[in-house]
Amino acid sequence: GPSRRRRDSVWGQQGNVQPFSDEDSSIETLSHCSSLSERTSAAEEAGETEEMAQEDFQYKLKVYIDSTVDKSAKTRQGALDGLKTAMATKILYEFISERRMTITDSIERCLKKGKGVEQCAAASLACLLCIQLGSGIESEEVFKTLKPVFKTILNDGAANIQARQACATSLGLCTLVAEDDIMDVFATMECFESLFTHSYIREDGSRPSVNPQTTQLHTNALLSWALLLTICTGSHIRVIAQKHLAKLPRLLENDNVNMRIAAGETIEFDYDDWEPLCEQLNALATDCNKHRAKTDKRKQRSVFRDVLKAVEEGDFQSETIRFATERMVIDSWVKKRTYDAFREFVGSGMNYHLQANEFIRDVFELGPPMLIDSAALKAMKSSRLERHLYNAAAFKARTKARNKFRDKRVDVGEF
Repeated sequence: GPSRRRRDSVWGQQGNVQPFSDEDSSIETLSHCSSLSERTSAAEEAGETEEMAQEDFQYKLKVYIDSTVDKSAKTRQGALDGLKTAMATKILYEFISERRMTITDSIERCLKKGKGVEQCAAASLACLLCIQLGSGIESEEVFKTLKPVFKTILNDGAANIQARQACATSLGLCTLVAEDDIMDVFATMECFESLFTHSYIREDGSRPSVNPQTTQLHTNALLSWALLLTICTGSHIRVIAQKHLAKLPRLLENDNVNMRIAAGETIEFDYDDWEPLCEQLNALATDCNKHRAKTDKRKQRSVFRDVLKAVEEGDFQSETIRFATERMVIDSWVKKRTYDAFREFVGSGMNYHLQANEFIRDVFELGPPMLIDSAALKAMKSSRLERHLYNAAAFKARTKARNKFRDKRVDVGEF
């Protein structure tokens, strides 16, 4: 209807259209939507062109949604990838919120019936769906359906290993966005612990023998666990610290570079027993082990130089992200872990989401989007505004825990 057509002047303004990244150029069906014509002097003509492109784009999205239940695995895969690309590079809140349960049912079906690659794409799409909907009733509804499916695959030793790796990552991000009960957050963290602790060095000092694919599963579980640690309260963090922080440094001895880096970044969070840890971090920061690949060593050294600095001097290596006319400084472990988690799914669309996605801006405390001009606000029908205000209230309620945690940050040591 006309209200839908009018939606999203956020992506509809020609100047703000995000092109798809190179790796997505194979999705030709979507590509021409992303390059609207130059502004014409006749504003009306531009408005019509914009509206047609918008309708065209939405039509393609509907085709993708229908195709996620196609008999052909190749067609389903193409549809999942097309939806992923669209959600990573555009803000599609209204279109998606109206169809969220249809998309959720498709994701559930692909997770249960698909093979590895399809399951991975479906797990990523679940995260993008939550990122589009933001925290609140709508994403909670989506997550209630998908959480048991994620957990089943994650805990099934016979399931496809790539699917389990993807579920470890997606369960973490979806929990961060959509879990409404902190006790359930703790239960999910324990689910991750039951995986990555298998990579811990044994009591007698021997190393468990774990193949590279399973190590990657444990690494993903550790990163998701660390992501959820960012929304825990001070008292819970202390309990976790007593249980794990003594053992986490032993993961620095792991043969797998990704696991060493994940462990290093998690330790940066808060740690007491400095001396031996600094020696170990120093060794990794200057690692010249002949048997390790050059790129692995380079990646590892730069991460561990930063971790060592953070641990020794309490000096977090901050990083500035620039987008449009704004900038955001990643100046704490919590912010970095959260930023990396979102960026994994939206990829090259991250700057656009920082600019225009209300939920992501809320997470990083950037205030309301600067993109929305007065014309766009007028065009936002009152029902859309009401729903937005309702969602904002739901989100505020949900972030109380996060804010309480931020207030207590001082008593667990600055990150």
